Amino acid sequence: MSSDSLVTEREEVVLLDDAGRPVGVADKATVHGATTPRHLAFSCYGFDSAGRVLVTRRAAEKRAFPLVWTGTCCGHPGPDEAIDDAVHRRLCDELGVSARGLTLVLPDFSYRASDGTVEENELCPVYVCRIDGDPTPVPAEVAEWLWWDWDAFLAAATAPDSILSPWARLQAPLLDPLLDDALPGLPRLRTV
Repeated sequence: MSSDSLVTEREEVVLLDDAGRPVGVADKATVHGATTPRHLAFSCYGFDSAGRVLVTRRAAEKRAFPLVWTGTCCGHPGPDEAIDDAVHRRLCDELGVSARGLTLVLPDFSYRASDGTVEENELCPVYVCRIDGDPTPVPAEVAEWLWWDWDAFLAAATAPDSILSPWARLQAPLLDPLLDDALPGLPRLRTV
């Protein structure tokens, strides 16, 4: 075994001030804790040709919010990485899918949430896209996945006993009125 195979690449996150300006970088493994500094992230919701959203369940090994259902993909852009490039990278690396029509819909979405152990404190722009085919997720990232009708996802997000991540619960109602313009021609079976 070469020494190169023993080296684990360090993932850095971009630290932000209250106005959302970069103020430095830090190792992701050291940033997420009981009190987490504000940093840059993203969320993405991918839709298939039937208008269903790809919903994923975070792996049990995840440090923050393990085994929680959430949108298609979320992550952190690296220093000097464009956020849309990071979205494409994570969709490919984590789920084995490619995005078509990637569109930024909530550029200023920000939230703070804790699972009792780890706090998230993120400026988290939200994207939508189209995805062709089923994912082939990396088990260390995604425990399960399902295609959900958007209305079912929206109902789950607003339910008092929601099984969704705190950020998905906040994002879904904000995304709902923007989807038709963001993804023209997206089939939407409205149940209400």
